[in-house]
Amino acid sequence: MTLDPETEHRIDEPVSPEAVRETRLTPAEAVEGMRIRLPVRGNRKLRKLIERAHEDRQLKAWWHVSNVNAVVRLEINDHSWVHIQLVANIALKLLRELTKHGVEPSVVRDYGMTNDDAEIVVVLAALMHCVGMSVHRRGHEDFSLFLSEPKMRELLDGIYEEPDRTVVISEVLQAITSHRADGEPLALEAGILRVADALDMAKGRSRIPFERGSVSMHSLSAAAIDEVRIEDGDEKPVKIEILMNNSSGLFQVDGLLKAKLRGSGLEPYVEVIAHIDTESEKRLVPVFRLDT
Repeated sequence: MTLDPETEHRIDEPVSPEAVRETRLTPAEAVEGMRIRLPVRGNRKLRKLIERAHEDRQLKAWWHVSNVNAVVRLEINDHSWVHIQLVANIALKLLRELTKHGVEPSVVRDYGMTNDDAEIVVVLAALMHCVGMSVHRRGHEDFSLFLSEPKMRELLDGIYEEPDRTVVISEVLQAITSHRADGEPLALEAGILRVADALDMAKGRSRIPFERGSVSMHSLSAAAIDEVRIEDGDEKPVKIEILMNNSSGLFQVDGLLKAKLRGSGLEPYVEVIAHIDTESEKRLVPVFRLDT
């Protein structure tokens, strides 16, 4: 999947020292360095939303505190603005691939809205889905709900009038609460966020715990994921192709991604294929297809 150059740079550089260094910045310094970039194309509503989010220092402060809690206090994987930007890009890519193949978003089917409105829902859900980490990891989905609702009314003011604004916000709130492990998405857009969050797995998302000596199947498998590609499918509309450097990555795919994909509502439309890109292991697991 193609991302903007700055996001690519942040993924490719060593994660642990940079992530820890970022948490040592003052809040003002931390938010100053945050840049939100998405391919908005001709969606003027989305362009306006991203401009407002980019200028919103409270929203960025939540992302910063969330990352401090994750990286410094809990020593788990990165939850910085980079994670937010990646999930937003992945969610938007998934939605556009699905609509390209004729899959109708729920806000179009149920409310007579447009694909542009569906893009607002998935991107806004990505921007807000883990702001509750600024309170605590446990129950962060619920904390995200009460923090994000008034903020979304600010961000959408003038972009939507009532009752459409409340419809969009309600759909985003559903997506946020449904991205938890036992979530039950009721809308396609909510399922997209759930899967997009799980797909932020490439380029060593586990380097922080791994480099600090926390070696587990979770950290080993996450470090085994080199790349995630989203493109036209062969058997289904969309193919998610995962490139691994060793077979421990299968735990990330079969154990973690499968749990998020099942029940997402995307099962009829998405196929998942994992490849191992080392000669020594290609013979062991040449191609792995996720049964959803």
